Amino acid sequence: MKTYRNELWFETRSRREMINITPQVGECLQASGIRDGLLLCNAMHITASVFINDDESGLHQDFEEWLEGLAPEKPYSRYRHNGFEDNGDAHLKRTIMGREVVVAVTDGKLDLGPWEQIFYGEFDGMRKKRVLVKIIGA
Repeated sequence: MKTYRNELWFETRSRREMINITPQVGECLQASGIRDGLLLCNAMHITASVFINDDESGLHQDFEEWLEGLAPEKPYSRYRHNGFEDNGDAHLKRTIMGREVVVAVTDGKLDLGPWEQIFYGEFDGMRKKRVLVKIIGA
């Protein structure tokens, strides 16, 4: 059994952004040398998410509008969390979109469905944040 650990760093240009990180995660898998096992990929910040879905811009806009409808950014005063910060909405959005994904590794490749891609969802951006990639297997 082997293990591999790496951190991917992101700094978005806007408060909210969805980034396809499948290529970077795939590079981690190749660097690990692991052929069969499991890959965990998780956001290491409580206002960001890692999730799997389709890489389609209309869908990403739908996510943005849906999340904003459930937990609108403003008015900031609507959230009890917002005292010294203004990111109460981002905490809720992260909870909805999830913290991590686990992907099977088969024959040295991510065992994803035909349209599945791994995304980093940022809900309180414009500063450096990281994503953990942990792989175990043989």
